[in-house]
Amino acid sequence: MDTPSEDFSDSSPPPDSNGGDQRVYFVPYRWWKDAHDSLSGESNGKKGIVYVASPALSYGGPMKLINNIFNSDLAFSLRREEDAVQDGENGEVGVSGRDFALVSGEMWVQALKWYSDSKVSQKENRSFSAAEDDISDVYPIQLRLTVMRDSLAVRVSKKDNAAELFKRACKIFSVDTELMRIWDFSGQTTLFFLSDNSRFMKDCPRQADQEVLLELQIYGLSDSIKCKEGRKEDKGSHYCNGNSILMNGSACNGSSDTVRFFKNSGEAGSLGLAGLQNLGNTCFMNSALQCLAHTPKLVDYFLGDYAREINHENPLGMDGEIALAFGDLLRKLWEPGATPVAPKTFKTKLARFAPQFSGYNQHDSQELLAFLLDGLHEDLNRVKCKPYVEAKDAEDQPDEEVADEYWDYHLARNNSIIVNVCQGQFKSTLVCPLCKKVSVTFDPFMYLSLPLPSTTTRTMTLTVVSLNGSAKPTPYTVTVPKNGKFEDLIQALSMACSLGIDETLLVAEVYNNRIIRFLEDASDSLKLIRDEDRLVAYQLAKDSEEAPLIVFTHQTMDEHYIPGSLTAPHKGIGIPLVSRLGSSVNGSDIRNIYIELLSQFRKPSEDASSNSADVQSTSVKDPTSTPTEDASSPVSDAEVDSSANERVDLELDSEYQFYMTDEKGIARESRIIMDEPVGPAGTSGRLNVLVCWPEKLIKEHDTSLFSPLTEIFKSGFFATRPQETVSLYKCLEAFLTEEPLGPEDMWFCPRCKEHRQASKKLDLWRLPEILVIHLKRFSYSRYLKNKLETYVDFPIDDLDLSTYVASKNIHQSSRYTLYAISNHYGNMRGGHYTAFIHHGGDRWYDFDDSHVRPISVDKIKTLAAYVLFYRRVVEE
Repeated sequence: MDTPSEDFSDSSPPPDSNGGDQRVYFVPYRWWKDAHDSLSGESNGKKGIVYVASPALSYGGPMKLINNIFNSDLAFSLRREEDAVQDGENGEVGVSGRDFALVSGEMWVQALKWYSDSKVSQKENRSFSAAEDDISDVYPIQLRLTVMRDSLAVRVSKKDNAAELFKRACKIFSVDTELMRIWDFSGQTTLFFLSDNSRFMKDCPRQADQEVLLELQIYGLSDSIKCKEGRKEDKGSHYCNGNSILMNGSACNGSSDTVRFFKNSGEAGSLGLAGLQNLGNTCFMNSALQCLAHTPKLVDYFLGDYAREINHENPLGMDGEIALAFGDLLRKLWEPGATPVAPKTFKTKLARFAPQFSGYNQHDSQELLAFLLDGLHEDLNRVKCKPYVEAKDAEDQPDEEVADEYWDYHLARNNSIIVNVCQGQFKSTLVCPLCKKVSVTFDPFMYLSLPLPSTTTRTMTLTVVSLNGSAKPTPYTVTVPKNGKFEDLIQALSMACSLGIDETLLVAEVYNNRIIRFLEDASDSLKLIRDEDRLVAYQLAKDSEEAPLIVFTHQTMDEHYIPGSLTAPHKGIGIPLVSRLGSSVNGSDIRNIYIELLSQFRKPSEDASSNSADVQSTSVKDPTSTPTEDASSPVSDAEVDSSANERVDLELDSEYQFYMTDEKGIARESRIIMDEPVGPAGTSGRLNVLVCWPEKLIKEHDTSLFSPLTEIFKSGFFATRPQETVSLYKCLEAFLTEEPLGPEDMWFCPRCKEHRQASKKLDLWRLPEILVIHLKRFSYSRYLKNKLETYVDFPIDDLDLSTYVASKNIHQSSRYTLYAISNHYGNMRGGHYTAFIHHGGDRWYDFDDSHVRPISVDKIKTLAAYVLFYRRVVEE
């Protein structure tokens, strides 16, 4: 940097008045110390002034590493370390990698020349040229120095530097994680301080608190390019050593790990962009950890001195081991130039305290998040001795007073960074269905588990059969509450098929072409209906509901039947037909009812001519048709009708055979004889009739009668439900909707003194700073596991929950912005977890285990979104 021609102290050389290099070079201290020791004869007596870097207090509070992303400036203070023994005589320095040296241009050239002359390449016996190889390793960074009373306030701004240089400065000058010291051997800082730190030099034109823009020449960072390219003459040389101290605080030993480190740290500005190695089906863990590792307040906390808050006395905690393992992992992810981290230590601790996550099977990222948040809270709970607090009912007190009282009770037992950042409060209202007792409580929550529409509703497909011939059997798909009753299904189906006011629906389950049960109890749960069931709904006249039912089941002779085989000679066909009976019936009545039901399925006659032959043929084919009068025939109408009926009787007796059968509709008990009375319906109130068909008549009827019924839901390996789209607000509304408790969650009513299936209503009362939303994509039952592929349209920049918060007296912002997503791709048979992370501005990154790559903001909304992380937007 160009500086005024001022006198230096005795410990520093004066600037070169003949036009020498007057710039200040910033180098790793160990690099300089090696050169200084070698040149001790020439530079003996040159001492350094030690400055300690600390977070700046002049720029909005302590500087936090996470602010390097969201804010534009990097700020810190330099204060003289008066008690330090100069030149490292009080012990080894530079080991931490946070000790640097400021040297003049003349000193830097001398040191570089010494290195170039003393280090010879092992291959080709060539020496390195400082002019050719090392000058390119220097790049400038603009610094703004503000002279304080006894310190320098330093600020690196994007306005003064190119983006790439600013990112490099963030890597070097982050001062939160480790102590950083700067040893000034150039004498330039004496321009700003007097030896007694009491006043400024008389001839110094600068005043207190005046900013000065300076240019610092930084040497060493470009060595990573050499290590990355694997130059043969550089491997194992001093360049790698010097740079490793600057970048990550560890000496380079020439190992493959170090080479990989430099290869991955080539991109500047990679703070927080380190991946996590997959240890074997640990993508669920990596996804959850990356989301937490980019939660702003948690990053600030775990990069600070969090260990002092570990609660070793909490019996619900894990002696701080989970907190320490998580904090150590987070620091590795956020250290400058970090490579993909192998979370082996964290995985071991996790398996020890949560055996369900041991081994290398795939698990649920949300379940891990729930355990980890709770475990971190207990390990870091500031309450050493939890007081006993008995929850009280609200009775007639105002909700605001009761809610505050509940929250104070909660904080008296639970006080940690997790509670401060991640926990909110519900208002829970229970109402007894009998005595109408109302109970109101206010409970804390760590996250919201929102149901998707497919978890609260269910689509069901039934085939409706109109017995009056108004329509062919038609499948209808309706949406009903998943935990609803049978009456909900009837109501939805009635609207779908436009049921008349004088009609009713009778629903039956059909299996193997016969009815195995009727669904008549309106209070039955819809859970009794499985996806693979086939249901048929018969439209019947409402005025005949009291009459007994007659159920017709169809059979035909199996053309491939082999006499003597174990298989039955007859097989069931078609959809069973249902009708109502009169008070007393005979065989002819049953036949006429059946013929009337069949009439809607008859195919039209191919020849519509009205000659007597056609009439005769039609009479035989279709007993319900009326013969056409033939003018040339002397036979009267009565004779024609009588003759036709006789032929019909003969044809029906020879073509169709009617049998009484059992409830299953399989056994032929007794043949029904025309004009002979038939016994009354059984105890079930239904008469079961088996009708045997010849094969030739099947071709004369509509195939809709014989088509297979549609399943409630078409299951199968390749089957998928229709694409559903729902907004996040709809999911929240479904979560907050009042609903009855399940039989397994009965509430003990204090007034009735019995367990009741009360109705429950949740409301949001107090919102946390970090809002975690879990979308319930996975459903489990004893026999079935399912994933819902519903597309949830969630806000990115403006999630507004103000209309969903019941409390109006808590003056906190209800607006949130998205910063992380845990994704699940695949299905229950196999899947993969990733994370999308916001990294400031419009930058989003896809964290796929050890791979981290940019992703555009328009691609972060997918069917895979599983857990959403929002942070509160502070309203101005």
